[in-house]
Amino acid sequence: MMDTLMWETKAASGRSAELADWIRSEALPALRERPEVKRVEVFASDTVAGIDDERIVVIVIASPGKRETELPAPPPSLVARPPHAWWFRRMDLL
Repeated sequence: MMDTLMWETKAASGRSAELADWIRSEALPALRERPEVKRVEVFASDTVAGIDDERIVVIVIASPGKRETELPAPPPSLVARPPHAWWFRRMDLL
């Protein structure tokens, strides 16, 4: 059983590419240094009806009981608001 962190933030207007670059160059290397981190996936919101809400979600799969894993704080100039983060546990329903 693994624990999963979902980290989500909204980029400052027009800065989603810069935020993605920061995640790639700063956040992901910091996560990869942590032995409890097993997998990391990054997602971006789709443009709907011509509007890009510039959200980025990072999913971190970690060893169970290792919920101290966190992403570093992004530079305030890159985000419209502070990130939100939630921990989840997998449910065996299938």
